[in-house]
Amino acid sequence: MRRRVLAALGLALLAGGTAAEASPRRFEELRRFQAEAARQGVAVDASAFYAISNQAIEKYDKTTGERLASWTGPTDGPIVHLNGAVAHEGRLYCAHSNHPGVPMWSSIEIFDTGDLRHLESRSFGIFEGSATWVDRHDGAWWVGFAQYQGRGGVPGRGPAWTSVVAFDDSWQRLEAFVFPPAVIARFGDRSNSGGAWGDDGLLYATGADLPELYALRRPRAGSVLELVEILTVTATGQGLAWDPARPDVLFTILKGARQVVESRLVLEPGA
Repeated sequence: MRRRVLAALGLALLAGGTAAEASPRRFEELRRFQAEAARQGVAVDASAFYAISNQAIEKYDKTTGERLASWTGPTDGPIVHLNGAVAHEGRLYCAHSNHPGVPMWSSIEIFDTGDLRHLESRSFGIFEGSATWVDRHDGAWWVGFAQYQGRGGVPGRGPAWTSVVAFDDSWQRLEAFVFPPAVIARFGDRSNSGGAWGDDGLLYATGADLPELYALRRPRAGSVLELVEILTVTATGQGLAWDPARPDVLFTILKGARQVVESRLVLEPGA
């Protein structure tokens, strides 16, 4: 049922529509929640959403907006820059890096979704870039590794070096993809900040600033993700998360306002 909802919304695009055509879909904002930690990422499970900052996580009831739990790391501790996350089977998996430090190193930091206790860490060390998001899809873990042109960037590289890597349950690399030039151009000197797979089989990604969502699909051949469409959304880049209980509902953040935004993906009338 969940897969059929988003599949119906995206049918025209998956049947052959392109990013150059007018999109039959749009996001309808539903609610905003004030959340002090809404600075880098957001995650959602059946009953709660999680606002994420560099060294802090807050859990909120997604119906009432009541804060239920929080975690704060020491300013001089090993956790430096938490980012996009996913809630999966009672655990919150957070992408983490030393951004804007160079050389870049990354890890996945894992917390209990109940009381937000830190449980364990999976380190990549110096890998393909700065880990900015993690998601669970199609039996694998997917992680975005950003490269930057400006602050935090490695000389000689830039956003074109950004990659999306799939791992098995032992965190062994399975495959990887890069972003198409049209999306890289919209990253500017920043990079891919958020990513989450929809039930329609598309990867929805954000940059660091623009209020846009890039819907992408795996290519039939090669390594470059295919851009399906660009959707306007209430966000300032950064993290995003689909609601597992309502597959057409997306959570994003407004970093400056410290707000979590709940929106629904709908078809334009007559589409």
